[in-house]
Amino acid sequence: MTGRSRRAEMFVTAGPDRRFDTRTTGDERAMLMDFLGAQRATLEMKCAGLDLRLARRAVEPSTLSLLGLVRHLSDVERRWFRCVMAGEDAPPRFSSRAHPDGDFDGAVPDPEVVAAAWETWRTEVAFADRFVAAAPGLDIVGEDAWRGTVSLRWVLVHMVEEYARHNGHADLLRERIDGARGL
Repeated sequence: MTGRSRRAEMFVTAGPDRRFDTRTTGDERAMLMDFLGAQRATLEMKCAGLDLRLARRAVEPSTLSLLGLVRHLSDVERRWFRCVMAGEDAPPRFSSRAHPDGDFDGAVPDPEVVAAAWETWRTEVAFADRFVAAAPGLDIVGEDAWRGTVSLRWVLVHMVEEYARHNGHADLLRERIDGARGL
């Protein structure tokens, strides 16, 4: 840790922190994607430099781990953008009906498991970004067995919410693993 003392100044790389450069006016799609991008970048930052320690369940008795969060959010991205919005038959990669907590339970300290989680997450994020960029508007809809008809706008707001919630978990997990803390 450096000599920084305020939580907002800790855990940030040497360069400027671009997570807070989101638009404050203008196009709704661009603004929502800025906010989602900032939340995704926060997850990556919270996981940076940990390698196999990503699998550590640092807040007992919870089974949450940073690696589990990456796996979970991979499946969440996949579900909302591929399945619901694009209508693809794309089952979750890390969980299933038989193992609904497989995203967290399967988050083990194995280099191949870590690499697969990041590869899947980046693939799903890239798909989502392409889908949103190509969508004719935010009012297009998809059908979800749980929520019913949802718009792309709702999915984007929900994804910001989903990441924000789990980034709070990531804050606590990371601080418990190595003391790193910050926004």
